[in-house]
Amino acid sequence: MSLQVESILIYSLAALLCIAIVAVYVFKKRRESKIVDRKIKKAQEEGMHEPVSLHPYVDVNTCIQTGACVAACPEKDILGIRNGKATIINASQCIGHGACFHACPTEAITLRIGTEKRGVELPHVNQTFETNVPGIYIAGELGGMGLIKNAVEQGRQAVENLARAFKGDHNASYDLIIIGAGPAGISGALTAKKHGLHFLLLEQDTLGGTVFTYPRRKIVMTSPMDLPLYGKIRLYETSKSELLDLWQTVLIKNEITVTENKKVDSVTSEGPVFRITVAGGDSYTSASVLLATGRRGTPRKLNIPGEEREKVAYKLLEPEDISGNHIIVVGGGDSAVESALLLADHNHVILSYRGEAFSRIKPGNSEALKKAMREGKVDLKLKSNLISINEEEVEIAVEGETEPIKVVNDLVYIFAGGELPAEFLKKAGITITRKFGETVLKH
Repeated sequence: MSLQVESILIYSLAALLCIAIVAVYVFKKRRESKIVDRKIKKAQEEGMHEPVSLHPYVDVNTCIQTGACVAACPEKDILGIRNGKATIINASQCIGHGACFHACPTEAITLRIGTEKRGVELPHVNQTFETNVPGIYIAGELGGMGLIKNAVEQGRQAVENLARAFKGDHNASYDLIIIGAGPAGISGALTAKKHGLHFLLLEQDTLGGTVFTYPRRKIVMTSPMDLPLYGKIRLYETSKSELLDLWQTVLIKNEITVTENKKVDSVTSEGPVFRITVAGGDSYTSASVLLATGRRGTPRKLNIPGEEREKVAYKLLEPEDISGNHIIVVGGGDSAVESALLLADHNHVILSYRGEAFSRIKPGNSEALKKAMREGKVDLKLKSNLISINEEEVEIAVEGETEPIKVVNDLVYIFAGGELPAEFLKKAGITITRKFGETVLKH
């Protein structure tokens, strides 16, 4: 065989090998795209494809299919690769970690709030977390960032920005008053301590804010975070009690006191300073204010007969102490599902949700609920509404039923979310706008 023929054969084999490799690669990518297509179809059928809060938006013109965003996301099937581009699958299950945003090497991902169809009401906040009222800043859930890690980071950044702009020439009692001792407020207080600001930390309940209202055994944090004056917190599957203990330790070490049981009624401008008035009439003055109150301090009510009864609650603190009761839990989010599951072992539990499917619960909670239903521990009533709460029973309207059903009841837990404290914000002069798919975080 001549050298020329051998060369032709070698090049032909190499070409065939390259073609085979490309064919296998293309086949694999097409198969992966079909899997993502099926997941998207399932998500659409289950009502989980549309985002309900903060979520990633992919610029397909910039995406180069590295898959870094998919690998970085700590949740399940939020993002996938389809036809060579990153795409959203279960957008409603996104809880705003922002890991995909940071992982994307081409900066093809931004974080948005609301959609073109579903708007979200939020106070006006600029990139420094200052509102339209100079000197008033907002961080955490109140501004749309509910995840603990994000709230901590926002609290730090807000006070860093505030400190850079701070002039110090004022006649107020404090340089800064922080309202709310949750994740954003604690982080803000630690940052204020770092910069030597004279500040006051007010909380309407107790340390932890919304986190304190969670059930004792609830897992509240699943990713690392940086806490000012402490450093990296490398805790995973962290419970409520563990996180509260950590915060308490850090605050004590830095000699920071939380002024508890001080519900702020109003923030008003008095020239160059602000007056903060609390329930009971006491007031303080400050050169600047950080609002880190969250939304759950004002739980959304059902406005039905009997809702004022003592057996009605909007938070579940110690489920292990409750047994032998007929309980109805109302809501369609993780708080409602988790509470129903925690109560299910020792009580008869009905979970009522007005929707036809859960569109914003974590995959783990979804699987746990299905298991509890199979075992008969939780009676799920979808497309249902609680219409009255009586002494020994409740009435539930269920779609398809001609008459409301009456069930024996001892306790009612309502998890219908929290209301934006619109009147409070408006009185402070803060503008509230409805966001329709607006970018809140970009490179």
